[in-house]
Amino acid sequence: MDVNENAARIAVVGLGPRGLGALEALGERLLRDGRRMAVDVFDPASFPGAGPNFCPEESPLCLLNIPNRDIAIRPPSFSTCGQFADWLDRTPDPDSFPTRADLGRYLQARLADVRALDRMPVTLHPECVDQIERSEEGWKLNAGDRWFGPYAEVLLTLGQPRTAPDDQLAEWTEHAQRAGLHLSDAYPARRLEEQAKGWQGEIVAIRGLALSSFDVCRALTAAQGGQFQAQGYIASGREPKRIIAFSLDGKPPFAKPETEQIDAWFEPLAAETEVFVSALDRAATSDPDSAAEIINAALVPVVTRILEMSSASDRASDGATDVIDWLQTEWTSPSTQETGSPREILRRGIALAEGKQPPTIGYIVGQVWRKWQDEFRAGFNPVVVAAETAKAIVGFDEGLKRYSYGPPVSSAREMDALIEAGILDLSLAIDPDIELTKTGWKLSSQEEAVDAVEASVMIDAVLPSPDLSTIAAPLVPDLTQSGLLHPLTSGLAAQTAADGRVLDRHGTPVTGLCLLGRLALGSVVAVDSLHDCFGDATNRWAAGVLRRV
Repeated sequence: MDVNENAARIAVVGLGPRGLGALEALGERLLRDGRRMAVDVFDPASFPGAGPNFCPEESPLCLLNIPNRDIAIRPPSFSTCGQFADWLDRTPDPDSFPTRADLGRYLQARLADVRALDRMPVTLHPECVDQIERSEEGWKLNAGDRWFGPYAEVLLTLGQPRTAPDDQLAEWTEHAQRAGLHLSDAYPARRLEEQAKGWQGEIVAIRGLALSSFDVCRALTAAQGGQFQAQGYIASGREPKRIIAFSLDGKPPFAKPETEQIDAWFEPLAAETEVFVSALDRAATSDPDSAAEIINAALVPVVTRILEMSSASDRASDGATDVIDWLQTEWTSPSTQETGSPREILRRGIALAEGKQPPTIGYIVGQVWRKWQDEFRAGFNPVVVAAETAKAIVGFDEGLKRYSYGPPVSSAREMDALIEAGILDLSLAIDPDIELTKTGWKLSSQEEAVDAVEASVMIDAVLPSPDLSTIAAPLVPDLTQSGLLHPLTSGLAAQTAADGRVLDRHGTPVTGLCLLGRLALGSVVAVDSLHDCFGDATNRWAAGVLRRV
């Protein structure tokens, strides 16, 4: 019997890791229930399943910010490739960080298993969907000047679509085009590495000092023949003369604990996790101030215990008071409590990750929060959370990413080695004044002791927000203008139900239209994690599809 006979048809737009996770979850349920469903998948990329972040052809210098020991994206029951560590052709060091390209190849192997399912024939269309329409028969999609459908359901897993440039970047783009200057994106890193071959002896500025800046620094140095050795960075002579990195606060993220042993210092006790789960249930249905108090109350005993176990604390009596003060400030003024120059903060993060410096309150909070990410998603995502409460909790989580989403300590050491070698300069890292000149961008500081510098090349390493009003890629603007996609509140992304169904401006589910991932930030949390792509959100969506179709 033809598997397509009488099979329901759905479409998935976007086939990165989240689209793959959705297909795996759906395939698992179809096998369990003995049902059939045909799926059309649309994605113009040449590396389906991996997405641009994990392109198998990406530079081997681009690393995950997750060590091998923490990669836990459990494959479905029908998978033949097993866990990531089992799939690799070598036994990985549990404390090392894999390349994004290796993970991308693994994800493509998992997609091959999905496509082998008889009960769920998957047809890949390597095209961009430009238009979506609802009809009496279902949803129709236009891609490559052809209409496809009708579909009983459409799932959007778009990742981070192209956005309109912010005012600063728009002005810089026009300036670069007019003056014939280089204004480049951080990714793909392979393309940046090729461009950088022509920047020998130039002064290059990097807009952004978060995770992407570490990849950019390697593309400008190690990819040009330089070497990071025990004694420091050995220049090839082919790299830029200087690299000027900057951001609004000028603070690099803190490196993750270097070893499993050090990471274990921050492990919450089972009873502490139970308290947090209960607290999150109450926080999700509270007003913003009460939510902060409830979450703080769950964090304080854990952080205080770890703080007092470390040699940092001979002041056990006021440890909890210090933790409370730190948390209260973090909710209203994130990232303001780390003091020192950008390099001092970078080095402090290295020492903390190496276990050579007693952990600070902020570092402990960030690592505990990282370990509670699954519980955080499980407690928040299935619940209807008031918009202002969601905004407060999302803001708290985003602020802590400077700790919880930190880079490998090896990357932080490399950045410090480039500073020591006189190639990377963070003297203008804190929100410099930037003047457009005929030959580039002139960066200057309010501090008299810091000399102005003119860069002839600018690299944008800032991840745009998922604000629906800024999305320029097809589909989202039309869906937003029609009222089918509606932001939860100002500064957050689309309003969705727990199972991914899109909610319109009236809060009513849009029949047959679902959205998972970053463009639902606020309705869901912690969406930038690889693990979230294969977690409960995709399972809830798959269960919902089988109920509705």
